[in-house]
Amino acid sequence: MTDPLTTPPTPDAAATGLPDGRLEGRQVFVDLVRQALATAADAGWSRIVLCDADFADWPLGEREVIDSLNRWARRGRTLQLLAADFNVLRLSHPRFVQWRVTWGHLVEAQACGSAASADLPSALWSPHWTLQRLDPVRGTLVASRSAERRVALQEQLQQWWLKSTPSFPASTLGL
Repeated sequence: MTDPLTTPPTPDAAATGLPDGRLEGRQVFVDLVRQALATAADAGWSRIVLCDADFADWPLGEREVIDSLNRWARRGRTLQLLAADFNVLRLSHPRFVQWRVTWGHLVEAQACGSAASADLPSALWSPHWTLQRLDPVRGTLVASRSAERRVALQEQLQQWWLKSTPSFPASTLGL
C-alpha cells in the first residue's frame, strides 16, 4: 500500500489531454473551453469557475458544450459563474440559459458591475487545470496544470467574487 503523503499524486488521466503552456488564437480558446468541459465531465471535476466580462465569445450555447455540462452535472458539483454583466450571455446563449434553469442548484452566479471589462479575468478554473486569456483581443492565453498558477488564479477570482453580488438567477419570482 502506498502512503498518500509521500507518493506524488498521479495526474488526472483525462486532464493529461489538455495542453499546458502559452497558446494563441480565438479558435484555440473556443476549442479548449469545449475540451475542458468535456474533460470535466469525463474526469468528474467537482468544481469549475468560469469568469469573463460577458461570455460573448465563449461556446456556452453549443450543443456539444451543453452535452458535456449535462454529463458533468451531479450531486456535489459546483459551477461558479462570474461576469461584469450577464445580459450578453442571456441573449447569446439560450441553450446555456435553459441548462442553468435545469441545473440551478449546482450553479452560483455573481456579477461584478463595478469591474471594467478589461480588469475582470477571462478564465476557466478547476482544481486540476486552468485556462486564462491574457489578451482576449489578440487571443493570447495560458493553459496550465501547475499548482502555482491554479492557486494564483483561484485567489484572483476569489477577490473578484468577494466584490460581486448574486446575479443571473435560474428563475425570476413574480407575483
